[in-house]
Amino acid sequence: MAGNRNVSLGRFCRMYNRHAAQLAGWIDRVVNERDTSPGNQFGAYEMGNHGLHHLGLATHDMEATLEFYEGTLGFPAKVCDVLKPEAGGVIRHAFLDVGNGEMIAFMECNDVPEISADFDTGINRGLGISGGVIHFAFKAEDEADLLAKQSALRSRDVEVTEVVDHGWCKSIYFHDPNSLQLEYCVITEELVETHLQDRASDDWQQLSRT
Repeated sequence: MAGNRNVSLGRFCRMYNRHAAQLAGWIDRVVNERDTSPGNQFGAYEMGNHGLHHLGLATHDMEATLEFYEGTLGFPAKVCDVLKPEAGGVIRHAFLDVGNGEMIAFMECNDVPEISADFDTGINRGLGISGGVIHFAFKAEDEADLLAKQSALRSRDVEVTEVVDHGWCKSIYFHDPNSLQLEYCVITEELVETHLQDRASDDWQQLSRT
C-alpha cells in the first residue's frame, strides 16, 4: 500500500509540474504580448463597441409604463421578474426590446428601505435641471420614418414636437408616463472628420476642466 501511495504521489507531482509549466508559459506570452504604450496601460485587450445591452430606469407605475412602451412605441417585453431585496420590499423589473438586440429596463420599487416612494422618475426635475438635458433617443430608419412616427404618436394622444433639424441629424421629442424625455432621431449626413472640428476650437477648449 505504501508503494502504491508513493507511485500515485509521484504521478501527481509530475502532472502538477507539467501543468505549472504550461501555466507559466501562458503567463509569459500574455506579459510579453501586452501593449505597454502610455495609452494602453491595461494591455493588449481592445474594449470595442458592441452597442447597448440595456438602459436601466425607474417607474412608479409598471402597468402604465408597459402599456406605453409596448402599446404606443411597440417595444415588446422580453423579461419580467420580481426581485426581493434582503433589506425588504419588492421590486418589479421589466426589460423591453428597442431593436437590434438592445433593451430598456424599468424597476418599480415597492416598500424598499431607503428608496423614496415618490422620487422623480423623470430625472431632470429631481436634479433641478430645466428642459430635457438628460434624455433618451431611439432610432428612426430615415426622415420619412421619423415623420411617420411623429404622426403615429400624435394619433395616440402623445404630445410630440415638430421636427428639429440639428444639421447632421433630425429629431422629434416627447415624454413617457414617467416624465422621461424621449426622442426619435435619424442621422441625415455621413459623419466625417468635419463633425469633430469644434473639439479643437477655442470655444470648446476654454471650457476644459483640466
